[in-house]
Amino acid sequence: MADLTLPPGPEARFDRQTRFAPLGPAGQKRLAQASVFVLGAGALGGVIAQALVRSGVGRLVIVDRDSVEWSNLPRQILFEDRHAQAATLKALAAEETLNRIGGPTVIEAHAAHVDAANLVQLASGCDLLMDGSDNMETRYLLNDLAVQQELPWVYAGVVGGGGLVLPIRPGHGPCLRCLFPEPPPAATLETCDTAGVLMPAVGAVASLAAGAGLRLLVDPESITPRLMEVDAWHGETRSLKVPRNPDCPACGQRKFPFLDAPITERTMTLCGRDTVQVRGQGRGVDLALMADRLGAVASDVTPMGPMLRATLDGYRITLFQDGRALIEGTQDKGKALALYDRYLA
Repeated sequence: MADLTLPPGPEARFDRQTRFAPLGPAGQKRLAQASVFVLGAGALGGVIAQALVRSGVGRLVIVDRDSVEWSNLPRQILFEDRHAQAATLKALAAEETLNRIGGPTVIEAHAAHVDAANLVQLASGCDLLMDGSDNMETRYLLNDLAVQQELPWVYAGVVGGGGLVLPIRPGHGPCLRCLFPEPPPAATLETCDTAGVLMPAVGAVASLAAGAGLRLLVDPESITPRLMEVDAWHGETRSLKVPRNPDCPACGQRKFPFLDAPITERTMTLCGRDTVQVRGQGRGVDLALMADRLGAVASDVTPMGPMLRATLDGYRITLFQDGRALIEGTQDKGKALALYDRYLA
């Protein structure tokens, strides 16, 4: 008789999944051998990551730069009240929640801001890139890496009550820049700041993205490049076949400006928050020494493992070991940068 106190083997755990003919035992074996990079542990990334872990991928690399806030909880499924209460780093909270699921997946979490300087290293060894980010600049960066290294990836975006999904196989169809050759001008697209976002929309878009990701790992030839649009509020869906553009700057001309360009922008306003992120100067920070230094000018100075929190001039500051800081209480990049350079540089 089987010992019911022990976890089942892979055959029993994934029995219902492998009964699905397009996957089957052979597909499950491919999943177990796969490494997947998920950028973002929040709304989209959380649903995507959970689906992949429960499906039995061998390794999941999840990266997020932020910490958990109360306003995340209605739509970000990897987090609980206690994570918001402690302002836990999203990457670490995601790792904890995903590990509690069990199963064979090895979780590798990174609390980091992803840019051209570190994306290649963070995604090293991965077979698939999944988009759970919140800005187009980062998606163009993902597209550059995917096309350059011929890695499949899934673009996903959600705002308001709906969103878009596009599975991409470089060399076998269009890339993101075939569809959108250049990033849209600032303020031309709705964001979660202006239009909000609903959990059912997140779930619908992320589930479609996760399904496309599984197919790219198991049976990539079955993928037809289509831009899928979901409106969870009105219960509507549609898809558009996307042709490859032979003159595409990325997959046609092999130009990768987002991956190759030097990093000059030090600040970024975060989606859905009255917060500016400021990049450091390329060096780490001794948080213990910084806590002592801030003690004379700041209030509520609180070391929290890999980060430090404090209140400076009425602004809430979160400083990370890599020198990155979140300045809460403003969307003024100049003010945030001045505060950083005055107290934290």
